[in-house]
Amino acid sequence: MRAVILLNGEPYRGHIGDEDAVVYCCDGAYDWAKGRVRIDVNLGDYDSLSYLPDPPPAEVYPSEKNYTDGELALLRAIAAGADELSFYGGGGGREDHFLGNLHLLYAACKRGVRAEMITNHARIFAADGEAVLVGEQGRTCSIVPFGGEVHILESGGFYYPLPEKFVYGSTRGISNVVTAERAFLRVQGTVLVFVDKEV
Repeated sequence: MRAVILLNGEPYRGHIGDEDAVVYCCDGAYDWAKGRVRIDVNLGDYDSLSYLPDPPPAEVYPSEKNYTDGELALLRAIAAGADELSFYGGGGGREDHFLGNLHLLYAACKRGVRAEMITNHARIFAADGEAVLVGEQGRTCSIVPFGGEVHILESGGFYYPLPEKFVYGSTRGISNVVTAERAFLRVQGTVLVFVDKEV
């Protein structure tokens, strides 16, 4: 099952692929998403939206809670059987929320769920084990460790050879370039992969 989660960050300007997906809309994301994409489930605490959306949420969460609206949507989607997720609207806006949204990618990855965040500028995903990039030749790609140091076991298809180890707290993996039709890396640990939309 595929799910789409709309977040209340920078409004996403491009096409949102909602085909064969359940679409979850988090709180204030409704302002930028309504009329642009089918919304199946609205959810949140509605501290960012001054009215209730359509369809009305089955439950309005308290504003003083332990999870962001995006994490609630992630947990609900996984509980419903989602094994593939696309987040939109997760970039820009408040920097703390953007960092939190990157943690949602990590959380999905650790649960065995393929997840990506599509922003106006990049596609971002978390990977442990193996990551493959197909059809991204010429694009800038950054690979950064997330949650600790990462050992690169094997890689290919990048302009700058990847080091044997990415140290957590270093910027070593920023601004590489994909040089092959199929680039890959096999890692021990978890990385975030950022692929710029502009060639």
